[in-house]
Amino acid sequence: MSAKGEVLVEVRDMCKNFGVTVALNHVSMLIKRGEVRGLIGENGSGKSTVTTIIAGIQQASSGDMIYRGKPWKPQTSLEAAREGIGIIVQEMGTIPSITVAENIFLGDYSRFLNGPLINRRKMNAEAAAALEKIGVTDIDPSDITAKYNMEQRKLIEIAKVMAHDPEMFIVDETTTALSEKGREILYHLMHQAAADNKAVVFISHDLEEIMEHSDTLTVLRDGNIIDNIDKKDFEPNMIKQKMIGREITGNYYRVDTDGYGDEVVLKADCITTMQDLLCFNLELHKGEILGIGGLSECGMHTLGRALYGLEDIVDGKVELYGGKVTVTTPESAFKNGMGYVSKNRDTESLVMNAPIGANISSTGYKKNRGWGIFISDKKERRYEQLQVDSLAIKCTNVFQPVRALSGGNKQKVVFGKWLAADSDILILDCPTRGVDIGVKASMYQLIYDMKKKGKSIILISEELPELCGMSDRLLIMKDGEVTGEFFRSDGFDNNQLIDCMI
Repeated sequence: MSAKGEVLVEVRDMCKNFGVTVALNHVSMLIKRGEVRGLIGENGSGKSTVTTIIAGIQQASSGDMIYRGKPWKPQTSLEAAREGIGIIVQEMGTIPSITVAENIFLGDYSRFLNGPLINRRKMNAEAAAALEKIGVTDIDPSDITAKYNMEQRKLIEIAKVMAHDPEMFIVDETTTALSEKGREILYHLMHQAAADNKAVVFISHDLEEIMEHSDTLTVLRDGNIIDNIDKKDFEPNMIKQKMIGREITGNYYRVDTDGYGDEVVLKADCITTMQDLLCFNLELHKGEILGIGGLSECGMHTLGRALYGLEDIVDGKVELYGGKVTVTTPESAFKNGMGYVSKNRDTESLVMNAPIGANISSTGYKKNRGWGIFISDKKERRYEQLQVDSLAIKCTNVFQPVRALSGGNKQKVVFGKWLAADSDILILDCPTRGVDIGVKASMYQLIYDMKKKGKSIILISEELPELCGMSDRLLIMKDGEVTGEFFRSDGFDNNQLIDCMI
């Protein structure tokens, strides 16, 4: 039996380049049995790159790996999975158009073959067992995966990885897609794997989370390993400084208690949707940051979609500017000065194969007109480059495909297209998901700057510190209803907020 503390994976002098961009710069690290190894760093620091190379998703430019004492160079993630390395990727890792069971056993159907046909009853039974193994009983393996929401699909991914009983379990920014219940499932699996003398690599931008659940922390910056820190030496400010290369100065969240105007710029009048919302009312004022919080399944994400015309409203209506405009579709919302940042970034906010610039300028066709209806290339390039520069998006140029960016830099592109459009009303659903601490601080400042310019913002988030730090007024939801309303001027009491959630 392998001993606790034995090296399972060794990375030696690894480099990875994407054109002129250096993603990994001579990285060497040891991953041991019986530990949860945390990886932390700013967006583009190399965390996901090194783990996806270990898991066979991409190849290194140079360097070597040793796994179980032997040279390791997997050509595909399926090969890595068969050899005991499982990874839950940062973005969606399921295929929506096939069944849950087919996703769980993707690439491993041969075990269910009965002649030329697949024994679907056996596959569904084993998929149900895989889901039950991680504590999930409300997902039907025979259903098409598209039926399920983002969190449930992430749980399907977790079941898929754990069904292979991996020796090494890589978790890449997965908790940002999960509710508290889903996170507890994942934390339990991570610590159980470590207790079973397996290795766990945990990537997270949440410093408190990664400090709580990691035994050792590796800090990366610009493709370099800056330090390896044992749990006994964890200290938040020191870790932040190593991540960013400087001290974070100034305030992280707002410190003011500035109010907002009386004018109502958006009103939800007794709206009812096909799911979650029944005769729901809401008012957003000019210059207000209205926070919406609750547990993941409380209905707040459906609310954001409904306000922007993405969710069918079967009764009631969403009005803008004192009833002058009724929002019925995303097109009507956009034409009347609204913007929407979706929690489901890769499927709803970005065209992954399109260039960075094209994604940013997708909101700027009016601003970038030259003569008549024609777009001015010069204006468009300036429009795109301004956002790349102001948000410090790490890329080769604006022509680079969005899919080549890190998760945090993708989120900056989403944010950038609405900042460039200068929208008067912004609905932000988990806008800092998968974004590092330095960029979060910049985004919070941008949100506050928009407020000071008289913009109106609905901030939907599952993170209480974010909501309390940024909101003028905060609505807590449960089961599609508002269970509490709180004001910045009165101060936010975490215990009261949590009581309203549960």
